[in-house]
Amino acid sequence: MTNPVTENRRHFEDLAVGEVINLGTTSVSKEMITSFAREFDPFPFHLDEKAAKESLLGGLASSGWQTGGLSLRMLVDNFLSKIASCGGLGFTDLKWKAPVMVGDTIGGTATIAELRRSKSHPQWGIVTLDFDIRNQKDKPVMSMRLANLIECRTPETAA
Repeated sequence: MTNPVTENRRHFEDLAVGEVINLGTTSVSKEMITSFAREFDPFPFHLDEKAAKESLLGGLASSGWQTGGLSLRMLVDNFLSKIASCGGLGFTDLKWKAPVMVGDTIGGTATIAELRRSKSHPQWGIVTLDFDIRNQKDKPVMSMRLANLIECRTPETAA
């Protein structure tokens, strides 16, 4: 049965291992950092410029969780909203490699690392993406591996 919501989107069969998705970029402002921190990650180095300067980070820095959230937003805008995505299955190997500071612009790529069909539910496939997020100086700031459930156009051809 065709899903009318996703029928014109790319499906499992349309994807290829090695495909690189350009995530675009987003700039991180002081207000973005402090607003997120007040609600979700209220450490002084995310909220107070003086305390942040005296911290290991050396200045007001984005929460790693905010960096992850911004990266996911870029993935949705540039990939997941164009495929027959049915939701995330989780992530592994999350690494915050460098702080994202006020005024930084982050962006990067997600590369399709694996594609496999579900053995028990042949109407579903799993796409595994490797993230490489960098700042405007091309310095890595975050990496992770994310798995997402995706519709198969032809579930009857499952191996």
